[in-house]
Amino acid sequence: MGSKSQRERMEAGELYNANDPELHRLTENARLICGEFNEHYAENSMAAQTIVGELLGGFGADSHIRAPLCVDYGINIFVGERTFINFNLTALDVARIEIGNDCQIGPNVQLLTPTHPLDPQLRLQKLEAGEPIVLEDNVWLGGGVIVCPGVRIGENSVIGAGAVVLHDVPPNSVAVGNPARVIKRTDGTVPEELD
Repeated sequence: MGSKSQRERMEAGELYNANDPELHRLTENARLICGEFNEHYAENSMAAQTIVGELLGGFGADSHIRAPLCVDYGINIFVGERTFINFNLTALDVARIEIGNDCQIGPNVQLLTPTHPLDPQLRLQKLEAGEPIVLEDNVWLGGGVIVCPGVRIGENSVIGAGAVVLHDVPPNSVAVGNPARVIKRTDGTVPEELD
């Protein structure tokens, strides 16, 4: 697999082996910090934000995450300022996850960056990859939304509860369903292509 480490391959979006000892150490560290955050949240939700700030790659001022939280690594997740993340976020961050400023994320949301090869022989070798997810500023994800690998959701957009987002969503859009599709703009108008 060349001279790159498995972590370097993972961060470059290339096929890598997740059973690598360095990656295992990083996921164990994330598991321990998530456990500490989840435990302390019930005692003091504001103090627990300091713990989650140690876990993530970036955690903006006045943002708040409710427990429980589940991540792969944590270090590849970047949360902007004044963002609210409700209970039970699952953020599988084998690739970068960017959550902008002033976002609202409902309960039971899944942000899933991992991909697995279609080739069964590559899967038997335990190879996987990932594609980044970007939520631009002021995005609202309703409860139970699933955002799939490689998706960018444009600023000010709203994703309805339970939607499965497979493709990019333009700014100022409302998208619903499985697979999610844009049904209108946030100002209530319907895009020409939907007329």
